[in-house]
Amino acid sequence: MSHADPIADMLTRIRNAIRTDKDEVKVNASRICEGIAKVLQEQGYIEDYDRIETAHKQDLIRLVLRYGPDGEKVIHKISRWSKPSCRVYRAMKDLPKVMGGLGIAIVSTSKGVLSDQQCRRLNIGGELLCIVS
Repeated sequence: MSHADPIADMLTRIRNAIRTDKDEVKVNASRICEGIAKVLQEQGYIEDYDRIETAHKQDLIRLVLRYGPDGEKVIHKISRWSKPSCRVYRAMKDLPKVMGGLGIAIVSTSKGVLSDQQCRRLNIGGELLCIVS
């Protein structure tokens, strides 16, 4: 498994888990991935997340995925924007409105990992990590 881009790895695992209707997915733990998990939970895209200590030096984060009452997917699309090879930074005013506000952009800021709404409230921009709808 490549450790070059833990965020891309996390998003791919979430995408695959949703595609196969899994209840939960485990990803390698890192501060940034935990920050993304926190935003996904706060915005209602996942039920919950927790950190699992392992015997190895790499802990895991377990994400409990959320589905609608009839099993419909809550996350339809989750895509990486900024990549290690090509970072994408946006000022607060330039953050995308995902699906007219129905989706979210997840941004790494000086105040931690936040949703685009939180960035607008705090008037800060940052690195545009991914978009969820």
